[in-house]
Amino acid sequence: MKKMLLHLLEPKLITFLKKNSYHKSHFMQDSLSGLSVAIVALPLAMAIAIASNLPPDKGLFTAIIAGFLISALGGSRFQIGGPTAAFIVTVVFVVSKHGYDGLVLATIMAGFLLIIASFLRAGELIKFIPYPVITGFTSGIALLILFSQLRDFFGLEIETMPPDFIDKLILYIQNLHSLNIFSVAVASVSIWIIFYTKKHHPKIPGPIVVVLLTGLVVWLFDIPVDTIESRFGSIASMLPTPSFPIVTFEKIRLLFPDAVTIAILAGIESLLSAVVADGMTDTKHKSNTELLAQGVANIGSSIFGGLPATGAIARTATNIKAGAISPVSGIMHAIWLLLFMVLLAPLIVKIPLAALSAILIVVAWNMSEIQHIRLILGAPKNDIFILIVTFMLTVLVDLNFAIQAGISLSALLFIHTMMQSTKIHSIDDEEETDDPDAITRKIVPHHAEVYEIKGPLFFGITEKLIDVLTNLETPPKAFILRLRYVPMIDAAGLHTLEIIHKKLHDNGGVLILSGVNKSVSTYIQKSRLNTVIGEENILEHIDKALARANAIVHTGS
Repeated sequence: MKKMLLHLLEPKLITFLKKNSYHKSHFMQDSLSGLSVAIVALPLAMAIAIASNLPPDKGLFTAIIAGFLISALGGSRFQIGGPTAAFIVTVVFVVSKHGYDGLVLATIMAGFLLIIASFLRAGELIKFIPYPVITGFTSGIALLILFSQLRDFFGLEIETMPPDFIDKLILYIQNLHSLNIFSVAVASVSIWIIFYTKKHHPKIPGPIVVVLLTGLVVWLFDIPVDTIESRFGSIASMLPTPSFPIVTFEKIRLLFPDAVTIAILAGIESLLSAVVADGMTDTKHKSNTELLAQGVANIGSSIFGGLPATGAIARTATNIKAGAISPVSGIMHAIWLLLFMVLLAPLIVKIPLAALSAILIVVAWNMSEIQHIRLILGAPKNDIFILIVTFMLTVLVDLNFAIQAGISLSALLFIHTMMQSTKIHSIDDEEETDDPDAITRKIVPHHAEVYEIKGPLFFGITEKLIDVLTNLETPPKAFILRLRYVPMIDAAGLHTLEIIHKKLHDNGGVLILSGVNKSVSTYIQKSRLNTVIGEENILEHIDKALARANAIVHTGS
């Protein structure tokens, strides 16, 4: 058992090197692809940190530490990890409420939750989060990211940004008079450059062109726009010394909901990214190994002064397109970023904040899920409702509540759908059919009733089933309940059968179960309901059930 678990959690790097020969030429190719990803990741990492109301070097710390650990320990051959835009909203909220130390502790807690999830093999459970919920909160996050960038896009003179959408809107309106036309120009041109290079020169990373070009122009012509240097001063040229937050039970209790949100986001986005990578390369990731790596990476990022991290879909796709061969590429991407920070820190601070806001606005557009939203709008009304509710709660309340509400609402609507799809038929309701075992083709004894359930016998229909018996004018001497189309039964269903048996017994009647499948029969026996109802009254076929009913009606036994 232990060996099997260790094999399941074995990093993809080890698995790949065991099965393949790795030569110097492969390392050179991985190094070049890692360099390509690092060039894309550099401005993104800083932009995400700034959008989170934190210094830009915290984004670099995250990309370096988490990027290294996710590639070294992860379950995807091509996954690139680091800070992503999806965390911006949560990070802003946690920092504004608990400070940066609170974020560090929440991220460490999220890391341990992900590690526990990997040992519990919860990697496959992520796919059970409903698609409209994922699309709703992703598109909601996209809107919040875009909205958070309007300060730097328009060059508004606002010291600190509140975390709430409405508060931001009011603050923007109040400060419109401070609009900087140069910032608008820099940001607009930056967006144009990114889309232009993507369309006409897809191999050239638009974001790096933007930061190099705008940084040079702003510096040469002394254009009056905010830069990293003017707002934050210098940035670190080396990784900080690891440090741990002060931990108390009260802090853990307060931060636990935020830790859960970070863990869910990290798990969902990393596994979605791994799935995208699988689709592009015809490989298969190890979901539980990936969760383990995400957990370790988030702990590592936090103690080195970073942010929450996860798999980054765009950077992973860039890695693949650049010709990556193994997880070594992701490790090299982290090493390249470290070199950039060590050697280029004095130049990096010259980047205009308007350019970084433009990069994140494009990221927000790519996250907006427009095509997926259009698809869901053609789906059943329940899915549309879940999408809208999750989106609105993400934007107007908070992501934590939006995820919980979206999943809960999906579960309730699913239960309602199952209730509607599960039918309870009497002999009078049955239509003509070619089924040789249809009750209309059988002779039902007087003082006997036959009902059939089509669908799962679960808590959602138990009341309806009890009502069937209650609404009968005369209590039958034999009540046959056909279960041949019942695929499963839960505790409430078992309890309901017991209630029906008791009601019938109190009125001199007998409950007969017909066509019980193996799965349902197993639970009937485990609950000892078979001894209550009587083995002689649990029969595999309707003909035997009718014969038993005939004996009860005519002989009373």
